[in-house]
Amino acid sequence: MIAEAMNRSGRQLIEVFLYLQILDILTTLIGFSLGNSEASPFVRLMVRWGPLNGLLASKILAVSLATACLLLRRRKLIHWINYWYAAVVAWNLYTTLRVLNA
Repeated sequence: MIAEAMNRSGRQLIEVFLYLQILDILTTLIGFSLGNSEASPFVRLMVRWGPLNGLLASKILAVSLATACLLLRRRKLIHWINYWYAAVVAWNLYTTLRVLNA
């Protein structure tokens, strides 16, 4: 069923989505190591299980929701979510650079 929902553009959307998830994990962990805190209240609750465990749990949920979007043929939603995560990664980089330059 997923194979039917995946054509070339669908695969590209998911690839970008997954890369952004990885970048979000990495930039968030770097921020944590510099003393930054999680801005999202939902993820902040998950991070109480440990930074890596909480982030991985939130990413499993995010990938599950993206899979549901694909199955429901809501590719446009994944497209907009990718913009959101690109902004989150940019914000993480900004806060990291701000701490490093302080």
